[in-house]
Amino acid sequence: MTTLKITAGPFTFLGKLEEEAAPKTCKAFLERLPFESRCVHVRWSGEGVWMPLGDYQFGVDYENHTSYPAPGQFILYPGGISETEILLAYGGVHFASKVGQLAGNHFLTITSGLENVAALGKACLWEGAQPIRFERT
Repeated sequence: MTTLKITAGPFTFLGKLEEEAAPKTCKAFLERLPFESRCVHVRWSGEGVWMPLGDYQFGVDYENHTSYPAPGQFILYPGGISETEILLAYGGVHFASKVGQLAGNHFLTITSGLENVAALGKACLWEGAQPIRFERT
């Protein structure tokens, strides 16, 4: 089991990669560590934050994909009809964009610090973009 440290705004989380369910996505993400971005509150999807990545390509297709990630689950939308993005659910999410419902690859799940995920979401909503960094532990 590969564990990552996720630092987002003032919060630190630990998460496990879903290597059995999404091996290609996990491998592609690991190759890009440390990965840094900014997370903002979602526009259409509900209670989540996202990292818009534009045309950035991870070189993966769908695997272990869902439109309804649970709180603490990260999904990667590999691009296509909308831009590439990573989304973290902190409450109820129905993953969508301006073109409609999407599905993303569930590749990472928070295992420590889950109690602060909603606070991160609210910080993004009320305070704006928060820095986020993923790295090996």
